[in-house]
Amino acid sequence: MVQTSSPEVRETGAERGSSASAPSTPEYSSWISQDRSTDAASETMRREAAELVERVMAHYRDNTTHEADGQWTEPVANYLDADRWQRETDAVHRSVPLPLAMSCELPGPNTYKAIDVLGIPVLITRDRQGTVHAMINACRHRGAKLLEPGCGVSKRITCPYHSWSYDLAGELRGVYAEKTFGEVPREGRSLVRLPAGERAGIVFVSLDPAAEPDLDGWLGDLLPLLEGLRLAECHHYSTSALTSPNWKVTLDGYLETYHFASLHPKTVFETNLSNMMAHDTWGPHQRIAPALRPIAQAVDLPPDQRDPGECVGPIYWLFPGLAIAGGWRQKIAVSLVLPRTATESVTQQIILLREPAVTEEERQAADRFGEWFHEVVRDEDYATTYGVQQGLKALDGTDFVFGRNEPGLQHLHRTIHQHLDRGATAAPGATR
Repeated sequence: MVQTSSPEVRETGAERGSSASAPSTPEYSSWISQDRSTDAASETMRREAAELVERVMAHYRDNTTHEADGQWTEPVANYLDADRWQRETDAVHRSVPLPLAMSCELPGPNTYKAIDVLGIPVLITRDRQGTVHAMINACRHRGAKLLEPGCGVSKRITCPYHSWSYDLAGELRGVYAEKTFGEVPREGRSLVRLPAGERAGIVFVSLDPAAEPDLDGWLGDLLPLLEGLRLAECHHYSTSALTSPNWKVTLDGYLETYHFASLHPKTVFETNLSNMMAHDTWGPHQRIAPALRPIAQAVDLPPDQRDPGECVGPIYWLFPGLAIAGGWRQKIAVSLVLPRTATESVTQQIILLREPAVTEEERQAADRFGEWFHEVVRDEDYATTYGVQQGLKALDGTDFVFGRNEPGLQHLHRTIHQHLDRGATAAPGATR
């Protein structure tokens, strides 16, 4: 056993105690150690996982964490300026391929997901051949919203206003009382299409109808690692939503482990060590890999006896706002953070399962996992970030500082600055 002076490593479960108000920490079980897939992506993922465990174990032995070369300061005004928020969302969210759905949210033919993004009603569908499409969720007759936000199954999409109907590819198929309305050319009244594609169990949509996204180029060398997670084979269990502050204030809480001990002493800190992680980037995307508490026992085991899913909890983060937590486990928590206004964003929390919850016991376990995730983010993370937002105006004229041990935040803000500098039409991965 490696001895270290780190208080978060020394402290035992009994010493940490429990809080009556804190949600009960769910039980986690590893998936990666049970996966026997022999495809290239899975083998790459397992090989890279073993290397990542070694890196995190080195931090555990030395009581260190990944560090950037220096600190980064960000003016508080960059969180406050509504004009800057508009320029950011134009340069980022309206220009790059957005990860707006998990493939398993559309599990078969004739399924859909409706979601509002920056005031744009987006409809993602899977047609009867299994092909994914995206379109503006508005009827071509008078613009009525066709489907309310959420997931569902339907062979036809029928407008609630005047009953015009469309197939799942967005083609106009029926006009109510066309004899009296007048003939409507079908080819000119399809739903307005948005570029869409699937990679590694994730559906990407571009808000610009004229964009020609290169998803392989956009994901780069991260793509095979995402494919190795086999997210497309998961089962969508539930989705819940949370309102949250300005999108950057919100995301600042996702990309560091520095706060685990202080903000989550009875929840996240029960299973994760604080301020101890590996960090990697792939273009605008990144991964933080916190050390999990069982690493204290695994550090003395031979490499072939270590379970990566019990030692490290990687969080894959796709720019500009999709976090995949628990990808090496049986239960996965996906967070999709989308700006709504300059002062508000919305977060979808999507729970995925490796195996469907069939029995009552399995459903209760999945419910506990989803409820724990929802309550911790709402009552600890977002309660704190709302407090951050309340103080922004009073702090205008000053700046925030991100430490060397917060490389994920530095990478996020550096990437946003780069997109602003390049302009909306030159964003990588989206050519016109």
